[in-house]
Amino acid sequence: MTIWNLGSVNADMVYRLPHLPASGETLAASALQRGLGGKGANMSVAVARAGSHVEHLGAVGADGTWMRDRLAEYGVGVGGLVEVGETSGHAIIALDEIGENQIILFPGANARIDEAGLEDSLGKAKAGDIAVCQNETSGQVAFARAARAKELRIAYAAAPFTVQAVQAILPEVDLLVLNAVESAQLQEAMNRPLEALPVADIVVTLGADGCRWIGTVSGKSQDFAAPRVEVVDTTGAGDTFTGYLLAALDQGLDMAEAITLAQQAGALMVTRLGTADVIPTRAEVAAHFAPS
Repeated sequence: MTIWNLGSVNADMVYRLPHLPASGETLAASALQRGLGGKGANMSVAVARAGSHVEHLGAVGADGTWMRDRLAEYGVGVGGLVEVGETSGHAIIALDEIGENQIILFPGANARIDEAGLEDSLGKAKAGDIAVCQNETSGQVAFARAARAKELRIAYAAAPFTVQAVQAILPEVDLLVLNAVESAQLQEAMNRPLEALPVADIVVTLGADGCRWIGTVSGKSQDFAAPRVEVVDTTGAGDTFTGYLLAALDQGLDMAEAITLAQQAGALMVTRLGTADVIPTRAEVAAHFAPS
């Protein structure tokens, strides 16, 4: 099977700082690292490293062909990642000594998705494949509707979070992934609990407190404790979790098994500095969490 990811591709500029800057404060960075990032690219790399086939759909500018090439090197299908007449997306990431971050995001080419071409990009998709998107590109609803018409299972990672984006795509979604803050904002905006949303499966990530899976069809929920690790950098951990979750479901694991694997991958990710380039492989996850 295949996972089809309409996702952002960004150049990540990571600056190491003694602490996150306050309003009006100027800080000197101790280090700078450029790498491949964007929530979409991170998820595609995570899917590939988890052992599933992924096709990445999206856009870069002429300055971003190195990112397209790097995705291909990592085993991601890039036939649907096109070049457009716009600067590629990029992010400026401030990272402090305890692994917390602030991010400034410029969407660039990610906001120039050709919606009319999305149906063609899904031409080889088959019923039972998984489609996923996030809120860092244009064309999300058009993509979800095209995927629905081909009987794909549709996942949505609700970040960067806006209520309007979630409400627009929610009727098409089978699996919703969001964090605790986003969960609270969505429930307040829609004036209903998550259990009442018209989505079959909802996964809420809770950082160091683990995550919660809500099965709205069965009416059951399950909490999962987070693996304990030493945090170096939290950037990309949520994307790694989502990519591994989808890959595990694609490979036939049940939701509880998929969440457990995804949590392990996300936990190992926070012990590393960087984004897509340092997402762990399935073998690395297995080795790190092997019983002693």
